[in-house]
Amino acid sequence: MSPKGLNTVLNVKLRRELWQMRGQVLAIALVIAGGVGVCVMSLVNYSSLLATRAQYYEQHEFAEVFAPVKRAPRHTLKDIAALPGIARYEGRVEGAAKLEIPGFPDPVSARLVSVPPEGQPDVNRLFIRQGRLPAAGRSQEIAVIGSFAGAHELVLGDQFEAIINGRRQALTITGIVESPEFIYVIPPGGMLPDYQRYGVLWMNRESLESAMDMRGAFNSLVVTLKPGHSAASVIDALDRLLARYGATGAFGRDDQFSHRFLSDELNQLKTMATVFPLIFMSVAMFLLNVVIGRLISTQRDIVAVLKAFGYSNRQIAWHYSKLVIVIAVIGLLAGLGLGLWLGRSLGELYMDYYRFPGLLFRIDPAWVVLLGLMTIVVAWLGAWRAIRQAAALPPAEAMRPEGPARYRVTIVEKLLSGIRFAQPSRMIVRQLSRRPVRTLLSMTGVAMATAIVMVGNFQFDSVSLMVHTQFARVQQQDLSATFIDPVNSAALFGLQRQAGIRYVEERRSVPARLVSGHREWRSAVTGIPSEARLQFVIDSDLQPVPLPREGLLLTDFLADELGVGPGDVLQLELLEGDRRTVMVPVAGITSEFLGVGAYMDLDALNRALGDGPLINQALINLDPDKASEVYNSLRETPGVLGLSIRQAMLDSFYDTLARTFLTFTFFNSLMGGIIAFGVVYNTIRISLAEKGRELASLRVLGYTQNEVAHILLGEVALLLFLGIPLGWLTGQGLALMIVTAMQTELYRVPLTITSQTLGMSALVVVVSAIASGVIAWWRLKRLDLVAVLKTRE
Repeated sequence: MSPKGLNTVLNVKLRRELWQMRGQVLAIALVIAGGVGVCVMSLVNYSSLLATRAQYYEQHEFAEVFAPVKRAPRHTLKDIAALPGIARYEGRVEGAAKLEIPGFPDPVSARLVSVPPEGQPDVNRLFIRQGRLPAAGRSQEIAVIGSFAGAHELVLGDQFEAIINGRRQALTITGIVESPEFIYVIPPGGMLPDYQRYGVLWMNRESLESAMDMRGAFNSLVVTLKPGHSAASVIDALDRLLARYGATGAFGRDDQFSHRFLSDELNQLKTMATVFPLIFMSVAMFLLNVVIGRLISTQRDIVAVLKAFGYSNRQIAWHYSKLVIVIAVIGLLAGLGLGLWLGRSLGELYMDYYRFPGLLFRIDPAWVVLLGLMTIVVAWLGAWRAIRQAAALPPAEAMRPEGPARYRVTIVEKLLSGIRFAQPSRMIVRQLSRRPVRTLLSMTGVAMATAIVMVGNFQFDSVSLMVHTQFARVQQQDLSATFIDPVNSAALFGLQRQAGIRYVEERRSVPARLVSGHREWRSAVTGIPSEARLQFVIDSDLQPVPLPREGLLLTDFLADELGVGPGDVLQLELLEGDRRTVMVPVAGITSEFLGVGAYMDLDALNRALGDGPLINQALINLDPDKASEVYNSLRETPGVLGLSIRQAMLDSFYDTLARTFLTFTFFNSLMGGIIAFGVVYNTIRISLAEKGRELASLRVLGYTQNEVAHILLGEVALLLFLGIPLGWLTGQGLALMIVTAMQTELYRVPLTITSQTLGMSALVVVVSAIASGVIAWWRLKRLDLVAVLKTRE
């Protein structure tokens, strides 16, 4: 027969085998599809957000350097324009406002940003969703950011009142806009968005200058750079030029809040696109190795016949390789479709979270090709050992049936000799103990299925712990008030006497640059009173950490970024007041789940700054019945910059971060359930294929169908009993790997695994086993005893 004819025969054989193994093929393909789906989902979102951000930044001239100042005359802009490296610049006025939104009783604050008389600024250009920008000479006109307008259902022409620099003013909406500077909108002192209680407003420059007493001056500078110029050199030049005007230190785009948090999210998506597929593909390799190995072991005589008819070792190896490749391609195509669908769904959710004008839904074709090649190669490697054994099997050896097993009393049987088992149960123990390698492989499959479901679900526990720690354990105040400028701590006595306020506690937050050698971090140092009751620092055991009398207490994430530990000395460059630089020792390290922190005793911080007992934050406990009265009173207080309600922050957490985080987790849990079914189903099907002749023999000898099913399914039950605890241990290790890879500045997911998660992972595997067992029982019922007994060992 010609080589072409030989290949045709092998192709027919391949199609028949795929059809006969369709259940197992589908189960393995689902495992591969799960890994590919998670990878594609992550890559789609990563690629889409990355491309959307890059286009948005470029088209709207997003600034590369930001320089806040106290007050600089506008003629300084000529000197700024002459600095080397600056391409575009915009000197603007920024301020804060307290708003009164009709029908919304909670305190609302806003950030005010000026736009030039001609409309669009040269830097940080605005995307106009509706309407227009405020016109020159019209002090009441504003444009609002889309997130704030959507949260309050504001439309063009709506009006509300604002208190700007202590003066009440009526404002009218002329436009709804987005800005590359505020993709991630964070209130002052916050870590999470709160669209209802914090927004961004744009006013005409002349109007905002007048409202903020900044005529002929600016207090914020944003610039873009010429190609080839570093941000560091421009920052140094700006700091020197603006130092006389109360500059608080220029900084690059990497330190801008919105950009930094978005970058963290993108890095996390990139991590998820690596870690989860690695786990899923490992399971797929294991399954393929077992399934293909079993298939080839049952076709020893067929392999011998093929070689007798002239098929070479290479042709036989290629035949079984094609079987593996077909299964991998089925899983790959299913995973691509599933991943694209999930990626689009998750992308729409991200659009509610990040303020982009629109999402560029895309994925790099090169990544798809690379993923396809990796999937096929990984699948083939999983079955390579069995394929190589088939190709190398000599014809004479292949024609001979496998030698009988050596039957002897095993150690397990000796240990259990005192227990009187029924005969079917005794058979189960013998089967498992006399084939320890096969038993171990089956247990490993069950363990991996359990571990994957755990990995998909443990993050629910972690998010719950994060919420409890941050909003119940650490923050016990009802309301936080931030002052425009530091005030004497004696101001708290006036607040304490106000009706509706039960208790007040002081704090001070100072912007600073923490420097250790070549490493630096722009953050804030928070001064906390030594006897703090409403908000304090806790350790990994959720116990309060006493603040050192001198020195800094750093969170572990910040300490790692700076490469310091207890006893090291940090250079603290303060970015307010006289901007002095002090050397402060690191007195301790602690852990936090949200944000990064540097803490000092309040008295020690004021001494370091050379100030008296100054504060700029007040933490307040309220009488719930008089909360609205307190809100209205503080809203009218000129020195109060903004108010933050703890319950509102909790609601914001669930509406933003937890929503996207848990949605991603749900998709992973769904994939984990699919994989669990695939693993358990294949375990039962392989066991049924291996014991078909034995079970048929037992039926002929008089055993009932239920007794035969007891032997088969009882073996699976014992494997579950042994494999699930092993899966819990494996899952904990995988979960540790994931939480380590997912650490960002915004949050660090704690490793928390509850009994509920353990129970859920076991339940999914057990339910999968029951469903697979029903299928196996049905196949046993239809077992053709004569046909099975005709097959030779």
